[in-house]
Amino acid sequence: MDQTAAPKVSFVSLGCPKALVDSERIITRLRAEGYELARKHDGADIVIVNTCGFLDSAKQESLSAIGEAMAENGKVIVTGCMGAEPEAIEQAYPGVLSITGPQQYESVLDAVHRALPPAHNPHMDLVPPQGIKLTPRHYAYLKISEGCNNRCTFCIIPKLRGDLVSRPANDVLREAERLVGAGVKELLVISQDTSAYGVDLKYAESPWKDRQVRARFLDLARELGELGAWVRLQYVYPYPHVDEVIALMNEGKVLPYLDIPFQHASPDVLKAMKRPAAQDKTLARIKRWREECPDLALRSTFIVGFPGETDADFAYLLDWLDEAEIDRLGCFKYEPVAGATSNAIENPVPEEIKQERYNALMARQQKISARRLKRKVGTRQQIIIDEVGPTVAKGRSKADAPEIDGAVYLTSRRPLRVGEIVTAKIERADQYDLHGSVAGF
Repeated sequence: MDQTAAPKVSFVSLGCPKALVDSERIITRLRAEGYELARKHDGADIVIVNTCGFLDSAKQESLSAIGEAMAENGKVIVTGCMGAEPEAIEQAYPGVLSITGPQQYESVLDAVHRALPPAHNPHMDLVPPQGIKLTPRHYAYLKISEGCNNRCTFCIIPKLRGDLVSRPANDVLREAERLVGAGVKELLVISQDTSAYGVDLKYAESPWKDRQVRARFLDLARELGELGAWVRLQYVYPYPHVDEVIALMNEGKVLPYLDIPFQHASPDVLKAMKRPAAQDKTLARIKRWREECPDLALRSTFIVGFPGETDADFAYLLDWLDEAEIDRLGCFKYEPVAGATSNAIENPVPEEIKQERYNALMARQQKISARRLKRKVGTRQQIIIDEVGPTVAKGRSKADAPEIDGAVYLTSRRPLRVGEIVTAKIERADQYDLHGSVAGF
């Protein structure tokens, strides 16, 4: 290798936004040490693959990404959730240079240093103060904690990422302020269990500006709302104190959006899943939230075909959906995951029934989503612009998170810029998206 050239690293980031934040941290450190990012594996000196190990399908995707990197480059470092259980990787690709688990930034950097020492003078390389981001410049994921204290029977995240470890409030706020200062217009607050934030710290206070801020979901959300960016709350379990955040939505401090992974509605299935928070009163709470904040958008995920799920359980879920009117929904067919206690539950659901239930749930949701979107026709909405085309721009309303929710397609008399927030008149709706024109800047 030419010693005067900066060493080049190619990077693959798989899995959830939490893994993306891990990738951003590793890349920021590497850039600070003078490494360059390569766009292709075959032009790089080394490849890092940040894996996902949540479902078997995700593990397959991770293994094929490692395989591709081995074939195209040959020098591969593996990190991330699948690295917490390295046997499958070692068996498939014994030639990988190193395997580490999630959040093990130092170990990843050590492995890079061993295989590819940094260029002579890292201090000459400038890194922007907000670090290197893998999301577009106008939005950023803000990870407030690692790990999870819940023990849902279908999930091995605590085994992979450990118990809940929250960041002090001032640490989170400093990062958020840097991001907003660098031009970020939307902060997506994430963790494995966002509303449990601070439990492990006993909600300890930390100094921020001229005051003390508690490491508590409500307090943190309130402070983030003072920074002048959209604040979107994701992965929020419906603990009782979530009710308090609705007031912040009415004050315009955080977006009227809650991403709550309900996973099911049938009491028997929820019990078998060992889901936290009492969910028997959920419909009444949703009704109350919507009365208090009529603009509230609810996103959720559900699992169909969980072991022991009966036709009656599934019918209960469909009825519940009709009443809850979830705005945005993701659905997964249950997959057994190695190490998950749900594998031992009796009466697994046959694949074809899982598929039937998935199709029925998505068809029902399509009608609900279309109905909810139709109500927005004729209204004015604030839209953040994600992409600009020759005639139409693509953006999102306050009810839409990037990548997972719908979009708003806009025409405009003047050219729009990515990251701009405009007022739009909504003219029509389809099953998942809205269409309109810019009415103000």
